[in-house]
Amino acid sequence: MKKLLILSTAVAMIACKETPQVDYALIGGTITNFKTNTKVTINTPDGSVKEDLMVAENGTFADTLNTNKNLYALYDGKTPVYLYVEPGFNLNVNYDINDVQNSLTITGKGAEINNYLIAKRKKEGELFGNPRETYKLEEAVYKAKLNDIKTELSALLNETKGLPEEFKAKELRNINYFYLMLHDNYENAHRALTQNPTFKVSEEFMKELENVDFSNQEDFKYSTYYKNLVSAHYRNKAQELVKNDSIDYEVAYLKSVATITNADMKNALAFEFANQYIGRAEDVEAFYNLYIENSTNSENNAIITEKYNKLMALAEGKPSPTFTDYVNYEGGKTSLSDLKGKYVYVDVWATWCGPCKREIPFLKEVEEKFHDNKIEFVSISIDQQKDFEKWKSMVAEKELKGVQLFADSDWKSSFVQKYQINGIPRFILIDPNGNIVNSNAPRPSDPKLTELFTSLDI
Repeated sequence: MKKLLILSTAVAMIACKETPQVDYALIGGTITNFKTNTKVTINTPDGSVKEDLMVAENGTFADTLNTNKNLYALYDGKTPVYLYVEPGFNLNVNYDINDVQNSLTITGKGAEINNYLIAKRKKEGELFGNPRETYKLEEAVYKAKLNDIKTELSALLNETKGLPEEFKAKELRNINYFYLMLHDNYENAHRALTQNPTFKVSEEFMKELENVDFSNQEDFKYSTYYKNLVSAHYRNKAQELVKNDSIDYEVAYLKSVATITNADMKNALAFEFANQYIGRAEDVEAFYNLYIENSTNSENNAIITEKYNKLMALAEGKPSPTFTDYVNYEGGKTSLSDLKGKYVYVDVWATWCGPCKREIPFLKEVEEKFHDNKIEFVSISIDQQKDFEKWKSMVAEKELKGVQLFADSDWKSSFVQKYQINGIPRFILIDPNGNIVNSNAPRPSDPKLTELFTSLDI
């Protein structure tokens, strides 16, 4: 984000005495009850922008936003404030940091759109209700609910005054994409929540998705719902490649995205996926090379290249990042160096993580099978400090075995960051000399883990 406006713009204003065409938006305002030790950032949903917002001691701020992106969020670590910007917008944003939902006010040029979007997000939540309950509904009832949601949201759009016609046209399509995305989500969500893995929706239910154009660049830039539909489309193609060509999913997804003809859409999907999943790729080098071959965005490429270089420091045989003096459930503190001389299988988890808890029975089985061998099973919780007692209770309740440790700074712990862990559970295998065997080891539920242990004569 540029803090200085282009000089030529000012010159043009003086010379022509007309409002110039600009490619930026301005935001400013006041955050009530702001404390100087609070960090506020400006982020974009795709992760390509994350910068500190400079807030004065009295809570006032001002910044310039690049309108190559339309969606931003001001985030203080608790509650995000979502903003939509277009060239020439000048938004005045005010809220109480202790009660964002009830205190947020937005005025200035572009306020009508932003206030509409705030009202729409609230209404979406109210209409859809509790996802755990809504996705359990039978197909016909769920379908009727979606029709009602679409009708109500369309009415809100039509009743809102002061919205530009061009925006209303895009937003009408956006409402339809929301409707279609909820169709696309239903089968998998219903399976999981009803614990019925064989559930399948009717052909009629999915028919409306058959005519979606997955190459609309304008809607891709504007609508997160459309973007999710496009991403899901290419995820499905990736699953077909996995099945037919027996390749890893991470590589398969990049291969499916590589077929997109629009460079901006291809760059965006490839970057967002690589930014999140490069650390999980079985062959990081092959994944990185495939990404670079298909991305023409130099800024994105620099970010992924930096991640790749850091991951190369985590290659097999490299010294493992360490942890020091993590609280041990059994008492005292434990460091990685205390475990030298044995293989160490590390499980990074948290009490709130469903997939982590699903691995617990499998981990117990693996521990039982290899407990007499030269290996330590170490579980590191990245729960926040406020959940320390919850962690202790779950360790006792689940009768967790092995070495149970509590990380020093949850996600910000040096060990977690150096391993570039941005999703859990994550499993790591370290050799008796403290060197990495596999920085992204198989999960306990994966038969490949037993094969790996056996191949190492553990």
